[in-house]
Amino acid sequence: MKKPAITNAMTVDVEDYFHVSAFNKVIKPQNWDELELRVEMSTNRLLDLFAEHSAKSTFFTLGWVAERCPNLIKRIVDEGHEIASHGYNHQRATEMSPQAFKKDVSDSKRKLEDISGAPVIGYRAPSFSFNDSNQWVYETLIELGFKYSSSTYPIEHDHYGVPHWPRFKHLRDEGIYELPIPTLKKGEQTKGIGGGGYFRLFPYWLSKKRIDRFHQEEAKPYSFYFHPWEIDPEQPLIKEASMKSKFRHYVNLSRMEAKLVKLLKDYEWQTMSKVYFSDES
Repeated sequence: MKKPAITNAMTVDVEDYFHVSAFNKVIKPQNWDELELRVEMSTNRLLDLFAEHSAKSTFFTLGWVAERCPNLIKRIVDEGHEIASHGYNHQRATEMSPQAFKKDVSDSKRKLEDISGAPVIGYRAPSFSFNDSNQWVYETLIELGFKYSSSTYPIEHDHYGVPHWPRFKHLRDEGIYELPIPTLKKGEQTKGIGGGGYFRLFPYWLSKKRIDRFHQEEAKPYSFYFHPWEIDPEQPLIKEASMKSKFRHYVNLSRMEAKLVKLLKDYEWQTMSKVYFSDES
């Protein structure tokens, strides 16, 4: 089967199972070092899969992970992928003061660049936590030397979402690009098709149908996001979490890797920088 001509952006949010926002009421940051670290193993598995299928990706990585897994950061860059920031401690931008946000992002950028030896120009906020209430974040990113953000999801969601914001790559007034998570338009509503839990929940044929429709209707690159813990069905069960959070986190983990392999076979994948900025001099 011939792959579509459009090259898409693969992205991985490099965090472990205990970092996710859905568990932050039962797992505190001060206890993270007491838990089993599995992110290095699962991310190395992803790197093996990407190499097997000639795919490149942008890895939005926590500074906390980089500090504990420096060899993983070096491998990501050595194999031609892009390293980008996901903040340091997986705090939502909506829950930080301007001073705390600047320190979190600055610390992560410095750590990632020191370990990788590569410039970090991309940022993704945990839980897509940029919205109308904190647009000052973009000035901070500009000040810290970032070129782009991928921190908005223009849908309605109980944890995030800015449905009235632009759906496609755009240059903001501050001078930084925002690359939103992809959506499909249905009337006045937008549907999320970017990956993550939606991709695990739905059968692969439906996800593929939506990606193909996006290509046909918009004639633009598609970007996909997910996390290393999503291919790790053996991860510990967080029993104290709510039923809703557990369903969202654990649904179809055992099927994710096989779905991902199909995705890698069916489409061409590159980094965010190569897909969205390769035409710039």
